Amino acid sequence: MLFRSKQLSPAGKYTGLTNGRSIRLAGGRILLEAYQGGDSFCYLSDDDGQTWTWPRTLLDTAIDDRDAGVLETAAGSILVTTFTSSAWESILDRAEQQVKDGNAKAWSADRLARWRAVRRRLPAAERKAELGNWMLRSTDGGISWSARYEVPVNSPHGPVQLADGRLLYAGKQLWHETAKVGVSLSSDDGVGWGSIIEIPTREGDDPANYHELHAVDAGDGRIIVQIRNHNSNHERETLQTHSDDGGESWAVPYSIGVWGLPSHLLRLRDGRLLMTYGHRRAPLGNQARVSDDAGRTWSEAIVLSGDAASGDLGYPSTVELESGELLTVWYENLSTSPRAVLRQARWQLEG
Repeated sequence: MLFRSKQLSPAGKYTGLTNGRSIRLAGGRILLEAYQGGDSFCYLSDDDGQTWTWPRTLLDTAIDDRDAGVLETAAGSILVTTFTSSAWESILDRAEQQVKDGNAKAWSADRLARWRAVRRRLPAAERKAELGNWMLRSTDGGISWSARYEVPVNSPHGPVQLADGRLLYAGKQLWHETAKVGVSLSSDDGVGWGSIIEIPTREGDDPANYHELHAVDAGDGRIIVQIRNHNSNHERETLQTHSDDGGESWAVPYSIGVWGLPSHLLRLRDGRLLMTYGHRRAPLGNQARVSDDAGRTWSEAIVLSGDAASGDLGYPSTVELESGELLTVWYENLSTSPRAVLRQARWQLEG
């Protein structure tokens, strides 16, 4: 495996951007989704990531829109996924309590005023009604977009297309009393989605500690799903499950011996599978592994970046370029910047 180059993405000049997701469209353009300050943005590149367009806002609700995933279907539709969050309210509550307690490290008056203004945009009941897992759909190459519509699950990298044409979205049901973890299937190009087919829970695990799933059609009739695990058994490792019946049933999740998360899965043109993931302990950065046997075993780690200033990084996604090279995009908090930026690496595999 040969690491070719690394560079700061031109998109990185827009600070505060996190969790970039990239796909290569059928026409060769690369589309990159990211979010900043509660809004979802879209970038395009016509030169394999050398330069990027100015950002275009796709979704800006009155609360927090997070984790934009993206897929182009075989029919040419572009699907963008996101979810709305209320996690920021508890952060604001803690900050206000710190101010009341006279904590010297509490927020500035200006920062508190800005966050309070966001909370005043909607009454509490309307903020709660805004919570959900959402999808936007474009059928004209991203020129126009549908209104958002609700889907059963959420996960940062969004759905994938199976060999039989169906779409499969592996994720977690958010904002429900009992959060299901599993997959939902679509047979109409992402317009409608079926009920959740649950992934079983490993003995001793709490499914509430399964997060940020991603799937890939392994090419031999098997579908692979990887899971960010926060249970004490293999904590902060990537767990894996698989289906051999088109997604109708799933194996109990199992360890693949990979510390790092969450992962993005890609089937390469030569049939191999690639997983890329954040590595938040030394070497701080992002790593990749390859499977030659449809995900049954994985190679040793390939270090894509290992010089980060902190563990505030990751969520890489990878596209395969026409040349066979790979372009991986991730977010990272640099020591030279007060907010996170997007970075990218262009590299290739040996063999």
